[in-house]
Amino acid sequence: MPNQSNPSFAEQTFSDFLASIGAKTPTPGGGAVASAVGALGAALGSMVVSYSAGKKSLAAHQPAIEAGAAQLERARVVLIKLAIADMEAYGALNALQKLPDSDPKRSGAWAGAVAAAVGAPNAMLAAANDLLRLLEKLRPITNEWLKSDLAIAAVLAEACARSAAWNVRINLPLIADDGERARLATGTDRAVADASARCEAIELACGGGG
Repeated sequence: MPNQSNPSFAEQTFSDFLASIGAKTPTPGGGAVASAVGALGAALGSMVVSYSAGKKSLAAHQPAIEAGAAQLERARVVLIKLAIADMEAYGALNALQKLPDSDPKRSGAWAGAVAAAVGAPNAMLAAANDLLRLLEKLRPITNEWLKSDLAIAAVLAEACARSAAWNVRINLPLIADDGERARLATGTDRAVADASARCEAIELACGGGG
């Protein structure tokens, strides 16, 4: 379960969030940080879109810009929810790991806890790639003066993807089914490669060296 001294993760101040990460508690940890970084990327993308909406030189792209604004807001909400889901999943798994192997509570809840601990970061990885695809579409139709911010948003989204992948991989040995484990490993590698390629393309389009 989430750190009970700070149960409302989404309502914490940034300073309190940093303090809770640094505390000697199992959550929030790398998974929550990964998703929060993705949410920051989505928020930065929203700023770029806000400075593009209503701009005369981009009048032909206003419908796409407005749609992008709504998608970025949804992405931010989803990523924050996934941060909370990851905290809950890891907290539950961590509690079960402290029980003896022979405990019926552990054996009964183990498979579901493992699935949740892998599922949350796997969903983050997918959300980060969705965010990168959106940023890639927005690059040519948004304010040129904010292209560095768009590039940074992409870098943060890629960081979310790469970080989430670590949390998928670290839990893969807990999956009993060999085929499922191999499928997730292959999918994770592919998703990270896609994220890196999209981020590099966005950085190049923004005038950077990638």
